[in-house]
Amino acid sequence: MGRAEGFRSGLRDSGTAELAWGRYHGSELNMEPDVAATVFSAAVLGIDAFRVDVEVDVCRGLPSFATVGLPHGAVKESRERVNSALVNSGFDFPLQRITVNLAPADIRKEGSAFDLPVAVGVLAATGQLTPDADSVLTEYLIIGELGLEGDLRPVRGALSIALAAKKCGLKGVVVPSQNLPEAGVVAGIEVMGAAHIKEVVDFLSEGAVLTRPEKIETSRDDRAYQLDFSDVRAQEHVKRALEVAAAGGHNLLMIGPPGSGKTMLARRFPTILPRLSMAEALETTKIHSVAGILGVGKSLVEDRPFRAPHHTISDAGLIGGGTYPRPGEVSLAHGGVLFLDELPEFRKNVLEVLRQPLEDGFVTISRAATSLSFPAQFMLVAAMNPCPCGFFGDAGHRCSCGQQIVERYLSRVSGPLLDRIDIHVEVAAVPHKELSRDRCGETSDVIRHRVARARALQAERFASREGLYCNSHMQPRDMRKACNLSKAADTLLDRAIARLGFSARAYHRILKISRTIADLAGSETIQPDHVAEAVQYRSLDRLRKAA
Repeated sequence: MGRAEGFRSGLRDSGTAELAWGRYHGSELNMEPDVAATVFSAAVLGIDAFRVDVEVDVCRGLPSFATVGLPHGAVKESRERVNSALVNSGFDFPLQRITVNLAPADIRKEGSAFDLPVAVGVLAATGQLTPDADSVLTEYLIIGELGLEGDLRPVRGALSIALAAKKCGLKGVVVPSQNLPEAGVVAGIEVMGAAHIKEVVDFLSEGAVLTRPEKIETSRDDRAYQLDFSDVRAQEHVKRALEVAAAGGHNLLMIGPPGSGKTMLARRFPTILPRLSMAEALETTKIHSVAGILGVGKSLVEDRPFRAPHHTISDAGLIGGGTYPRPGEVSLAHGGVLFLDELPEFRKNVLEVLRQPLEDGFVTISRAATSLSFPAQFMLVAAMNPCPCGFFGDAGHRCSCGQQIVERYLSRVSGPLLDRIDIHVEVAAVPHKELSRDRCGETSDVIRHRVARARALQAERFASREGLYCNSHMQPRDMRKACNLSKAADTLLDRAIARLGFSARAYHRILKISRTIADLAGSETIQPDHVAEAVQYRSLDRLRKAA
């Protein structure tokens, strides 16, 4: 017989036996039953969110605050923020045993977005909200980080969370005021913002009006950029290559000596790309929001992203990763441009991880705890020197590198990776006389309109194929239908492949580029001049032979 059973049996004949048994546990048997409350919230997994039920139970016992349901460090620390925020906002924090459960309990939760729902759950469980608040809590999803004074601070992934609330069929979502423009993009649900926990309590208890998002205005197609193609003197053949790349969504590599304008051209490349569609903008915004790089108060990513990581970046920084994976540079460039300057200077293992996203358009990161996929449909623009000194093949300078050094330098970029880069173009140094001329080339706006017309043809051609928007995404079965070559063009292509020894993947790349050039010309059939121009965009293959 244990100590407790012996104590109880010794008092069985006494009228105070049951009362003593209750006091032995620190409470009386006639105490009120435990009180629990449930608040709907959400957590982000990858770039999407899922609903989390925040269950708060308050019962008598030694004061404690336990959070269960696989909470990460920031979630565990919420108890201190919740305590201070409630007390400093004029509410009572119960000196009882508090248990918070985050369901589903088998998925790890991270971030500070659970501060506000936990605080609301404590208020509901201790009767500090009106009875009407219980029905309101079943209709809204609540997120927000709490400051020690009860003010609300922005959280990551507000757009994904608002979309999750809509998917769950809830009436609306309550977010911090700074997240209101971002979450307000979602139509079909009520999106409301609050700056302090008192505003949320007044809304739940008294139906007070919270801040609503302003009307979202999409950017106009004639929006001006700070950079423009007209700033670049000469280099007309490179501009043409960039136009072809933009029209078909092709990857591009520029090879040339230092100071020839490779970086200048690359930074102006996004100005000739078509505007983001609403679907593209939403997905890109979700990625930037989850990564925490979406500006405070910003609703949508309106311009195509341009990411230019330094060559010292790690493979995890480029592709994404971490114990609980976060998007990398290839995902942050989704819908836009990933620019890799000084390509051979990147570590080989870093470059090789680009193969899969360039081919598939997404990244899958597997860890022991979870496996996540991130979108990575980007255009790769890379730049490199032809040799370590940079002047191999330059008529104006003498190259100090030997043949073996040049070959070793070029071999830093593997053949399989080069096969996935559609266009290779040489960028020669611009003579000083060209730089001093007042004559400017075409503006980005003029080029962008031609690119948009070519993209419109492709969108019409692939209307029945979901997820296929431009020529670079074509699969072999799509090319058989879309790439109609004239007899002369077919003969020319066969001769070029046999002479230059292109791989099967390079052959498909040339075919796709030919289709894009034909689209820019408004031609339904691929002609010999389209094939000839496409073949010349394999400069690095010829450069390797020369070396």
